[in-house]
Amino acid sequence: MGELPAWMSGSFSEPRLDEYLRAARGNTVRAARLYWWNVEVSGALFGPFHCLEVALRNAVHRELAGHHGRADWWEVAPLSESSRRKVEQAHAQCRRNRSAATPDRVVAELSFGFWASLLTRGYDRTFWVPAVRKAFPGYSGRRDALYDQLWSLVLLRNRIMHHEPVHARDLAADHEKLYRIMGYVNEVLAKEVRSMDRFPEVLAAKGAVLSGRHTPRF
Repeated sequence: MGELPAWMSGSFSEPRLDEYLRAARGNTVRAARLYWWNVEVSGALFGPFHCLEVALRNAVHRELAGHHGRADWWEVAPLSESSRRKVEQAHAQCRRNRSAATPDRVVAELSFGFWASLLTRGYDRTFWVPAVRKAFPGYSGRRDALYDQLWSLVLLRNRIMHHEPVHARDLAADHEKLYRIMGYVNEVLAKEVRSMDRFPEVLAAKGAVLSGRHTPRF
């Protein structure tokens, strides 16, 4: 079934491309097309993830700041050692950026995983019950069920940001989960973002890309 172009193997490495070759059952043409579709679909998910992550961190930050009576709530909140290290790293990043570590800048430096971790069992009584649950006005279920959904999106987001394969996932289910949680935070936002979302078209075109009838765009 031939070989992948030398420029492609040299630029992206054979170990990285092996995943696509296996998925394409050794068909190098199809493997190359799958690689480009993976880039395209990852890009199509970036915008919705952007909106979810920013909206979620701002909502959780707002509730915790209100609960503790100060914008830098992490200075007095009962954070775990791991979470406190992440706050210290955010401060350090502000210093590297030569910017003042204002609460807004620290919030922006904290990762999606940090915000999701505030829904774990260890924070049930200290964060979830008195404050964090209010960041999800559209949700009335269990904390652990929401955390499981959110953490699965953190893992997907990290794969996308690290340019890893996502083509084998049930991306339609991931996409719906993303909007479900975005809706828990802000239903109007979710509707607005969905109206601009090109993911459905990209997902629907996968077969056409693999057969060569459509060229990915990103």
